[in-house]
Amino acid sequence: MDANRDIGRIPITDVRPVVECGRRPAKAVVGETFQVTATVFGEGHDAVGANVVLRDPGGRPGPWTPMRELAPGSDRWGAFVTPSEMGHWTYLVEAWSDPVTGWRRAAEVKIPAGTDIGLVLEEGAALHQRAAAGVPEGTGRDTVLAASDALRDDARPPADRLAAALAPAVKAALAEHPLRERLTRSLPLPLLVERERALFGSWYEFFPRSESGRSGQSGPAVHGTFRTAAERLPAIAEMGFDVVYLPP
Repeated sequence: MDANRDIGRIPITDVRPVVECGRRPAKAVVGETFQVTATVFGEGHDAVGANVVLRDPGGRPGPWTPMRELAPGSDRWGAFVTPSEMGHWTYLVEAWSDPVTGWRRAAEVKIPAGTDIGLVLEEGAALHQRAAAGVPEGTGRDTVLAASDALRDDARPPADRLAAALAPAVKAALAEHPLRERLTRSLPLPLLVERERALFGSWYEFFPRSESGRSGQSGPAVHGTFRTAAERLPAIAEMGFDVVYLPP
């Protein structure tokens, strides 16, 4: 069974990047941005959401990084993350049922069609009230609660009540702090983060004993030393090399 596979209420499969089913770490360098992808799907027509959790060498989780579906209907999700220091990191994918998004999809069809208007609006009001509890104060909680109140306001036309819940400010607050149900986590995968020089470089194989400082001169051969070899370094750099390695 794949090491990155976790079948829960919201199945998460084929998490990438992965090396030998997670037995060896994927690699990156400090400051390198790379994409984590996974296949995520729910039950029936349920809407789902996903995010990446990147943990640093001390085990501390990084910023919550939401994933997006890479192509509509593909069930393939992805997000870009950036490790900030060298060491052994881990990453995993979280997935959940997204009832607010599922409600929006249904409401945008049913309200204009005049189907189950009262039931749909009351369901939306209850969902937004629950979702507001997970939004920190000062980051949009009042906006989400106002949407809940608007959905219950019988004095307003149904279309206006729906529009209040679909306002950009409400969507932004719940995109950052979504209502997550049936949360499922993949198994963590290892990530080795190295210094930037490990990503690329032009290497020059250098034999110090060949750098005697007597090139073109007659006389017995003289082996070079590290001191005479060091005099060659500026010329090597001018040729475009940035790493010098010495063979055994």
